Amino acid sequence: MNRRQFLQLSTTSALLAGCDNSWLPALPPWLNVSLHKPAMREGHYLRQLKSLPLSSGEKKVDTVIIGSGIAGLSAAWRLQQQGYKNFVLLMGAEPFGNANAGQWQDVPYPRGGHYLPLPTLESAHIREMLSAWGIIEHDAFGLQPRYDERALVNALDERVLIKQQWHEGLIAQLTPSSQAQHQTFFALTQQLKQQRGTDGKPLFAIPRVLSSQDSQWRALDTLSFATWLSQQGFNDAALRWYLDYACKDDYGLDSRKISAWAGLHYFASRQGLAANAEADSVLTWPEGLAHLAHKMLPPAAQRLQGFALNIKQQAQGIEVLYTPTLGAKAFTLKAKKVICATPLHVTKYLVPHLHDYGFDSKQHLPTHAPWLVSNVFLEQFPRELAGAALAWDNVRYGSQSLGYVVATHQWIRAAKPQYTVFSAYHAFNPDNEKAGRSYLQQATGTQLLELAMSDLQQAYGQQLWRCVRGIELTLRAHAMAAPTVGFLQNQGLNALQAVDGQLLFAHSDLSGLSLFEEAAWWGWQAAAKLLT
Repeated sequence: MNRRQFLQLSTTSALLAGCDNSWLPALPPWLNVSLHKPAMREGHYLRQLKSLPLSSGEKKVDTVIIGSGIAGLSAAWRLQQQGYKNFVLLMGAEPFGNANAGQWQDVPYPRGGHYLPLPTLESAHIREMLSAWGIIEHDAFGLQPRYDERALVNALDERVLIKQQWHEGLIAQLTPSSQAQHQTFFALTQQLKQQRGTDGKPLFAIPRVLSSQDSQWRALDTLSFATWLSQQGFNDAALRWYLDYACKDDYGLDSRKISAWAGLHYFASRQGLAANAEADSVLTWPEGLAHLAHKMLPPAAQRLQGFALNIKQQAQGIEVLYTPTLGAKAFTLKAKKVICATPLHVTKYLVPHLHDYGFDSKQHLPTHAPWLVSNVFLEQFPRELAGAALAWDNVRYGSQSLGYVVATHQWIRAAKPQYTVFSAYHAFNPDNEKAGRSYLQQATGTQLLELAMSDLQQAYGQQLWRCVRGIELTLRAHAMAAPTVGFLQNQGLNALQAVDGQLLFAHSDLSGLSLFEEAAWWGWQAAAKLLT
């Protein structure tokens, strides 16, 4: 649809009454703006389903993996690696989930997760996969593996916009006092990286279940990160903005809502090193984590298009009722084992008696934070402000959004490409889930566009629109599990982690942290249980 149609589709909302949309009329009227709501229709259909459709046929298979997000893909890859091939991967409503990607011209771009930190020693499952794919070239399980240079983020990796000038890095040290607090905070987190609990385990690890169970440190989960920071005297505005940015980047919510344990985990758990990169480097590709998802994908013969409607356990096995697409006939998969790798807000509808596994969806469902991922198709690069050159990750100091990444940054070519895609990220950061859902239901097209383009508009002004050829807005209402205060005490998640039987569970939701490494971990654990 064009811009006029897009803006006319939504009714006026009072939620952002008074916001300045003065730049919107300068948008070319022919500009193509599309709104992408992955799996939303299917999710609402499942939620509103009163009775199950009759099955129009059945197929027998040893194992069904439901969902092709990172957890389901990791389970499929691990099974196949171990020689187990009699399984079917039911792809779900959105292939790859939050690792999904799109393409404009010949430029792939992310619609969700776009990077992977250097994996820690505890993330041996990630290192094994990266080694198998040649991304780790040497010493996969050593302290400092060597990585494929093409996967390591190119310089310049990060910059921040302060008072209309770009500065290298994301730390806005604006005063001597601010600089001192930054140094103190990062010295503390560096110390925590080396520290172990009374059980000998690292205080903070990825995957998180390998973290210390030391009650002294787990007590941090009883208060918010913001409260803990204030108690420790970390009150500098620049530092607090950056820490809020970090929390929203990984968790979707700011420090006022995130557990203090999770806030420190963000910094103290990331201990991955490389022989040929700095310690804080990351792995990235133009299409983001879809690059890795494609490598996990089993052969076409083991993939089945469609999404599940119901999982029923019987004495002789498990039946999975699914439909290839909305409005189509339903079919049944009869299996000996099922790995349910769907987010828990979906799982609760697929498994009607989920409470039998120790999970009460009214009490134990983790908080899910909504996201807006916006891909801006640029026919040419806009003119830059003074300061540091265009980086892979570009953030505006003080912004409520999370900046934008450049899809072509990793292209290794003799000359800079003439066109590119900027992927902008916005975490809605609602005060509560109900308020977040209410906003998403009422937000107009104008408001979504305003959020999507706010950082880019500040960085480039009206000249931006001479370069833009289209905008794709991807709205993820349940984008990621957010580790709010008390999440470590969620007995329902602990119960699902321990399930071992005909039906197995695998998703990053089980950790309460929406990270690639966590999703892959639970996929591997489910595969290991199936293989024993």
